[in-house]
Amino acid sequence: MRPLACIPLGILAFLPFAAPAQVPLSHAAPPTTQSFTLIEALSADPDYLSLLKLVQRAKLVPTLNSLNGSTFFAPTNDAIKRHTASNPLWKHALDDDAPTLTDNLHLRLRQELFYHLFNYTLSVFPTEQTPQQHRTLLYPTDTTAPPTQLPPPYPPWMPNPNGTLGKEPQRLRLSYRDEAMWAGVDAYGNNGAKVVKEQVQTANGVLLGLDEVVEMPPDLATVISRHPKLTYFSKILTPELVKFLNSTPTLTVFLPEDNAWQALPTWERVYLESDFASDDLTQIFNMHAVIPNEVKWSDSFTDQAVNFTTIHGRKLEIVPSEENKIKVSGADLIEPDVYASNGVVHTVSSLLVPPGAIRLTPEKFLLGLNCTEFVSLIHSVNLTYLINDPDTQYTILAPRDDVLKLFGHHELPHRGSEELKRVLQYHFIPGKWAPKKLLDGMLIETALDEPGLDGHQVMTIEVTDEGKKKDDAKSIRFAGAGVMGEHEEIHNSLFYFVSRPLIPPADVMETALPELELSTFLAGIFSTNLAETLKATPRTTVLMPPNGAFRRLGLLVSNHLLASSSKADLERVIRHHAVIGVEYADPLVEGSQRTFATLEGSDLHVERRGVNRTVLFAPSGGWPDMQAELYPRNMLTQTGVIHEVSDILIPRSVHLTVGKLVKAAKATTMTTMVVKAGLGWVLNGTAPPEGSRWAEMGLSGTGWTLLCPTDDAFKQIDLTELYADEERLQAIVAQHLIPTAPAAPTALAVLDTLAHNTPLPLDDSATYSTLQSASSAYGDVLVRVLDGDGGTVLGIKGARGHDGAQDWARVLSWGRSTTGAGAGGVVQIDRLLVPYTPTWYEEYGAPVAVGAGGVVLIVLFFLGVRWVWRRDTTEATYEPVGGFGHDDSDDS
Repeated sequence: MRPLACIPLGILAFLPFAAPAQVPLSHAAPPTTQSFTLIEALSADPDYLSLLKLVQRAKLVPTLNSLNGSTFFAPTNDAIKRHTASNPLWKHALDDDAPTLTDNLHLRLRQELFYHLFNYTLSVFPTEQTPQQHRTLLYPTDTTAPPTQLPPPYPPWMPNPNGTLGKEPQRLRLSYRDEAMWAGVDAYGNNGAKVVKEQVQTANGVLLGLDEVVEMPPDLATVISRHPKLTYFSKILTPELVKFLNSTPTLTVFLPEDNAWQALPTWERVYLESDFASDDLTQIFNMHAVIPNEVKWSDSFTDQAVNFTTIHGRKLEIVPSEENKIKVSGADLIEPDVYASNGVVHTVSSLLVPPGAIRLTPEKFLLGLNCTEFVSLIHSVNLTYLINDPDTQYTILAPRDDVLKLFGHHELPHRGSEELKRVLQYHFIPGKWAPKKLLDGMLIETALDEPGLDGHQVMTIEVTDEGKKKDDAKSIRFAGAGVMGEHEEIHNSLFYFVSRPLIPPADVMETALPELELSTFLAGIFSTNLAETLKATPRTTVLMPPNGAFRRLGLLVSNHLLASSSKADLERVIRHHAVIGVEYADPLVEGSQRTFATLEGSDLHVERRGVNRTVLFAPSGGWPDMQAELYPRNMLTQTGVIHEVSDILIPRSVHLTVGKLVKAAKATTMTTMVVKAGLGWVLNGTAPPEGSRWAEMGLSGTGWTLLCPTDDAFKQIDLTELYADEERLQAIVAQHLIPTAPAAPTALAVLDTLAHNTPLPLDDSATYSTLQSASSAYGDVLVRVLDGDGGTVLGIKGARGHDGAQDWARVLSWGRSTTGAGAGGVVQIDRLLVPYTPTWYEEYGAPVAVGAGGVVLIVLFFLGVRWVWRRDTTEATYEPVGGFGHDDSDDS
């Protein structure tokens, strides 16, 4: 053999071949012209014409000629033809009309051909299926990288012993089965390409014909994706791990087969399959990957125990056993040496993850329990700390994927928004709240930090016993959402699966708007522009009366407060219903606090009565005994809570005068009459002017109830004539004014608000003296309550009219004033009560008639007596017929 002086010894010196049957490349003397070389053998056999052409296109003829002792596994024409169907590079190289291959394609083609070539002559052929391992001339490199600017100085093109396997060449297995030798088999001697042609001994090597092309191993990611027992690991690989597997040279990985992953709980597998397990998957992979400094083929640990350090930092203990098996940190080595272009894969029977290495966080449980969309929403608003800390206890109210799909994304705020963040925080309750700890009506603090509360928002709990037995299940609702199925308790977390997403409390107005019974009070809030104030004021408790409270307050008071000209008074009333501070139901009922400050500036006073702790609010103003019962509702808002109260509370800053109530009654005529009669001070709620006859009558400090006819009641009255007659005008006004002294505190029932809020009790047969009573025997007013729906009527006591229907005025409405120590007000009636002045006949006729009748009766009595007496004294006497007898005369 002749040495090839053209090949630098420096390059060939870097070609290590460790197999005993493999010798280094040497520069033997080139064959003589009579020598039969590998190239000549290929040329001489028509089955190798396609292969010879590929060798020529790859510019490997000088390389093959330079080899001194080699083994070439040569694919036949048929094998190459089949291979070109899936390999465009080979198809392109065989096309005579194709342009010249670029450097990268030359390199790729040379690498694929080198994988069929040993640099030593195979002397011992396999005789059994257990495969032999051999080193090829393939030193894999990254063919996707751009070509170097410094090409090799001259041919022949020799492999560069610095590739993705380090200084090691790629390996090839040979096996014998089915009475034939096979090349490129797996660790069990299966698959591969069959040797179909007899070996041809040449001067510089052995030629063996194959029925298939032996494909060189691809990168690690591709190898894993094609392996039939690594499907699960391939399924959960993240793009980052795929990139790492593709780009990292000299990498050795010990990967669990599919059965190993099946040993994990279902929820954990679902989590690993999600889009959120990338960090844990990287950690798991790093525990199975050896630090990439050199490739660890199985022949490096077959005969002795060794330790490999993983990328994660822990040690893998490789221990050969007496049963000719190998243990990898307790797991069985199943399939060694799955070749790849940049490393090797060994499959094992179980995960090489020590206990506690992977933290079992609530996120993983949620993903495993079919709450992936819920977790995705949490990630979108950076709330992952709520589900990634396994040490913090939380009760998590999670809607499953099917629930969120049913409600749709339009029911929830946009991903990544602050409003969505609020919604999701409302699904987390600090601590573990098992069903046995939950009570009906209780409030539990959530993880939602509400600025309007200066703290955390709470959630209402509803608990209903579904059975009579003690151990029967409870029906639980969180913020109105039911619980679906059983709860799950895993480590420090407890999970309830709710029937819908939980929406945190809205502002005070939005919360109250659906309550139709509160519509009048809400309308008043909007009319005063206080809505924004109540929405924005932090830590407030709003006491809202129902619509019926306005009716019980008195129509005239309600009309005044709701009138556009009385907004200032209405604002004060509304602010008096806004308590400073968040007062939930239990502290209000069970607490001991007696006064509560309001936004209006004055306090509400609280009294708790009875065993049931009935809570009564008393305002700072209004009239004596004004009160409202608390109906605890715990209607949660962003800034506090809403409760319902039975009645309206009036603060001391609101002065309800008789004049305001008359104005609310739209009784302009009566207002004019009162003023013209010199009693305008009654309308203003002030004392009579000094020196006036009203002051001399001692009327200072007296409250007044004005019986106020409607304007329609004066249609038949000549007002001009009336205004001109001051005496008559004053008499009429006086007939409608009832002095009303402050009532002494009474033990009225809690809800007897009608008795509290009327200017005076309108009980049947009640009689009230008017200002006219001092100068007229007919000045008093009598109350009658008619049967059925007849209502209440008022009339002048003792008056004798001609038409009973017109002698009484029907009560239409009323309103109580706050002036005069809260006594008096206005009672609106449908007709004018004209002072009664009886005629002579009406005044004296009856007594005279009675006297005359008495005299007549007396005279008649005596005449009758005389007649009877005279009848007795003048009655005739009778003698016997024939006169008296003889005997009678003798006796005489």
